[in-house]
Amino acid sequence: MEKVMTLPNYINGQWCTSSATEYLNVINPATAEILIKVPLSPASEVNQAAQAAAEAFVSWRRTPPTERVQYLFKLKNLLEENLEDLARTITLECGKTLAESQGEMQRAIENVEVACGIPMMMQGTNLEDIARGIDEMMIRQPLGVAAVIAPFNFPGMIPFWFMPYALACGNTYIVKPSEKVPLTMQKIFQLLEKTGLPKGVVNLVNGAKEAVDAILDHPKIRAISFVGSTPVAKYIYSRAAANGKRVQCQGGAKNPLIVLPDADLEMTTRIAADSAFGCAGQRCLAASIAVTVGQMRDTFTEAIAETAKKRVVGNGLESGVEMGPVITTQSKTRIEDLIQKGADQGARVLVDGREPNISGYENGNFIRPTILQNVDPAGEIASTEIFGPVLSLIHLESIEEAIALINSGQYGNMACLFTTSGAAARKFRYEAEAGNIGINIGVAAPMAFFPFSGWKESFFGDLHGQSNHAIEFFTQTKVVVERWPKDWSRQF
Repeated sequence: MEKVMTLPNYINGQWCTSSATEYLNVINPATAEILIKVPLSPASEVNQAAQAAAEAFVSWRRTPPTERVQYLFKLKNLLEENLEDLARTITLECGKTLAESQGEMQRAIENVEVACGIPMMMQGTNLEDIARGIDEMMIRQPLGVAAVIAPFNFPGMIPFWFMPYALACGNTYIVKPSEKVPLTMQKIFQLLEKTGLPKGVVNLVNGAKEAVDAILDHPKIRAISFVGSTPVAKYIYSRAAANGKRVQCQGGAKNPLIVLPDADLEMTTRIAADSAFGCAGQRCLAASIAVTVGQMRDTFTEAIAETAKKRVVGNGLESGVEMGPVITTQSKTRIEDLIQKGADQGARVLVDGREPNISGYENGNFIRPTILQNVDPAGEIASTEIFGPVLSLIHLESIEEAIALINSGQYGNMACLFTTSGAAARKFRYEAEAGNIGINIGVAAPMAFFPFSGWKESFFGDLHGQSNHAIEFFTQTKVVVERWPKDWSRQF
């Protein structure tokens, strides 16, 4: 039997074999094939990475921004040249379709492009003569060592919401990828190495809870970014903040799509299906509830059910496949249990995706698109993040009722409205309590030159990833008041 290889860490410019005593198998969710083993690195290796990053920071922060971005320009070119290989790796370990993986890496590259504008974005402000002969200025300086604790669902993209900006601002960085999908970041670090970045500026530590806790507690790590479930986000935010760190934690969601009677049915149905079932529903911006208003109840329900039934499910590497598997057998079981719970609580399983027959992939973690009809708006399923290809249908009589339903929920990540009414659209974006709003858009994912958003229990912190929020997060401001006159001015 062929021996399964193990992944190294990347610390202080070198690939290092971990001293871990425990390993996890990285499994292809479509085939159940073991791809590689990932070490559960001990806290001591997080400490090594933090020490290396702290030492590298001394000279990296003194590197002019115009020079720092040259490494990012090189990285952009390398990512583009290797996009297909990276996308294939994402699909192998994460399960999404190849087209979805390609799109993910394109969004990562866009963040590198935006971060290359740091010589402009990091500038401060100044004002002469705040008093006679006295000038005042505000400058931005890097924090030091920062880290990301990344999720499984976008192994290539999500670290790039943070890392390029941190590096461009003069910080050094540690990445802790999800232990479920560590291969993509392994390849990205091979590209980072090719850019010639000074040793210690970027570091990679594989691991699970021990590594996470070591990051949260390490005194040299000043800022932490996280994306994942709300319970874990709360844990990371509270522990890191208690240690005096800057923290930004993107949590869970229960994203609604509101379909008004005047919406374009064909377009709305197609977009809603892509939103609910894209990436097998495993994304924080996936639609999980469709709220029909007025006469849209029957027409939309029929249309979305037919679309769900026709969606092609299979191995994401195969041509024509529109949806891949969920990440683990545990996820599959949890999703199927929640579908049953919805049925037990009175919902009708209009389209049942449990126990699918995917020829040739009987061991994969597959669930077909599922639709639950007549879900109780006050019930458990309407408020639980399923994180799978399950769309719940709720019917209400007015846009006011729909907005009230959105605003009563614990989450506030995304909400979308489908309509041809400008007045309804303005009312919705003005009143809906969610950080990302879509109008005739199924996934309101901000471009890299806008910050990501999220409200209520979908986000913990003040500053989000991407764009100017990332610049604010990865810098600290210093105000300087100077007097350089020939004659001392009067002091008031």
